[in-house]
Amino acid sequence: MKSETIKKNKLKKFSARLPHNFNFPKDDVERKLLREYGALFVAQGVAVPLVVAFKDEAEVSSFQTSAAISKKKIGGFEIELQTSAMKNLQKAIKEAEQNNLSITPRGADAARRNYFETIDLWASRVEPGLEHWVKEGKLSESKAERIRGLSPFEQASEIFKLEKKGMFFSKDLSKTIIYSVAPPGASQHLALLALDVVEHNDESVREILARHGWFQTVVSDLPHFTFLGVSETELFDLGLKKQVDGERSFWIPNL
Repeated sequence: MKSETIKKNKLKKFSARLPHNFNFPKDDVERKLLREYGALFVAQGVAVPLVVAFKDEAEVSSFQTSAAISKKKIGGFEIELQTSAMKNLQKAIKEAEQNNLSITPRGADAARRNYFETIDLWASRVEPGLEHWVKEGKLSESKAERIRGLSPFEQASEIFKLEKKGMFFSKDLSKTIIYSVAPPGASQHLALLALDVVEHNDESVREILARHGWFQTVVSDLPHFTFLGVSETELFDLGLKKQVDGERSFWIPNL
């Protein structure tokens, strides 16, 4: 009874910081995605999605069109982010330069993505995984074909079920797929509040990004940073908790 009360209190604190018209998850897949990617939804001073996962390109386009967006050329790439996120990224880059450091996007898709790009990234993990587990004899070809025939978002439920049996779908097949790529529609990049950074291994770079509202929020996605728009001391008040993995701190929903 006591543990259930604690759990409800944690949920209440996090839920209180969500947008008032946020569509709370209705199934296990969306609840899992909220636990893993949900820090985004309590970001301050920016527009955040009202759903855990966009269902199609039309929903993504509608959200991105409604948000205030800035485009800058950084590290040789045209990068698009929500304006507040971009301003604070530029401040972080300037501070890094003053300390002889760099903050560089990993590529052209390091920030803004569209729905179709998330489908391609998802397929780049699902298809090799299906082939591998069929070859290993742990998955039947008929079941693999059935999964291939599902929509990308419908596939997520099936992939999670297989992972519970030890059949993982990350790039190296050693961990859950969500530490490698988000299901289509669930990527934080669609909200223009995420950036994959080349210098993510540099602790000083991580500290500089944090001072400007950029934090790591997806455990095991090491290059990935999310703009939350607050200082580190304010993250607990957003209903987030610090999860230390190795030498890194990830901020995730305290659920």
